[in-house]
Amino acid sequence: MTQPDAIWSSLPVPGLILDPEDRIADINSAAEGFLNVSVKAMKGVPVWDKLAVDAPIEEAFQRARDQGTPLFVNDVDVGTGDRAPLQCNIQIAPLQGQDGHMILLISPRELAGRMTQNHSVKSAAKSAIGMAEMLAHEIKNPLAGITGAAQLLSMGLSQEDLELTDLIVNETRRVVKLLEQVEQFGNLTAPHRAPVNLHDVLDRARRSAQLGFGADMTIDEEYDPSLPLAYGDSDQLLQVIQNLLKNAAEAAGTKGGRILLRTHYEHSFRLRRADGSGHSLPLQIEVIDDGPGLPPEIKGDIFDPFVSGKENGTGLGLALVSKIISDHDGWISVSSVPGHTVFRISLPRAPREALTSNTPES
Repeated sequence: MTQPDAIWSSLPVPGLILDPEDRIADINSAAEGFLNVSVKAMKGVPVWDKLAVDAPIEEAFQRARDQGTPLFVNDVDVGTGDRAPLQCNIQIAPLQGQDGHMILLISPRELAGRMTQNHSVKSAAKSAIGMAEMLAHEIKNPLAGITGAAQLLSMGLSQEDLELTDLIVNETRRVVKLLEQVEQFGNLTAPHRAPVNLHDVLDRARRSAQLGFGADMTIDEEYDPSLPLAYGDSDQLLQVIQNLLKNAAEAAGTKGGRILLRTHYEHSFRLRRADGSGHSLPLQIEVIDDGPGLPPEIKGDIFDPFVSGKENGTGLGLALVSKIISDHDGWISVSSVPGHTVFRISLPRAPREALTSNTPES
């Protein structure tokens, strides 16, 4: 391998070389991972058939080629047609020595600003949950007394009055159940992390859903068979997927719908924390449904505690999902329009030392 070839293969960001007709002439290793396809399969393919850029880039791209100047496009959504878009920076420049050829580099954002904001949100959420836990503990005792008093009163009442005491008992039990959910959220233990086969976790969640709340849904799979093992708590990750499946089923209602469980490996996806440290999150899980989508007014806050788009919803389900993924050093995001909602989970792969000392969990 020549030095230019070695540099090209070693670039940490996806790179594409385009011929004068905007067909793909070559891609590097990082681009193979980003596009989830081999270089052989991409050669000769029109680039804009494979890359979906949420910006009017084609005209600017042509000007850059005609004038022989570089082009920089920041903070645009880039998709590949088979997965949710990712916010990226794009750099385009003429390829020296090859007339009409261009090099295109895609740099997925490392989410530094969003992580800083996310840290503030989580601090506020932690305070809110702490207050809710305290209130839950204090309220449960008097509720138990109210329930007991209503049951005692019911012993000497007429049938008409019994309906009132039954209402008191049922409503206090409903409130107690809600308070127990709040306590469960606050008492979630740290994950017991080990190598995990994510496809086993997804299959367990799918089977459970189809036997219960997802009986009316069609749940399809599109798995990357070469996906490495993740590093996490299989039971907690199962809880995450079950929650996302349940949300999709409830959004669809009795008419049913389709859910797609998809996995792929993305070499270039990295997370940068507010303190400047970062790590790779190459393992991607997507839960995609064709339901009505999230209400626009709560899209930005959907992972916050007590935010819900469902009538009588507690707003704790997705907050719990976010907490579990955060405890796994992962990232969760959502994109939603009517008919297409994608929850995307990004997780680290199991480190080498964990693979040699543990057996995979499922």
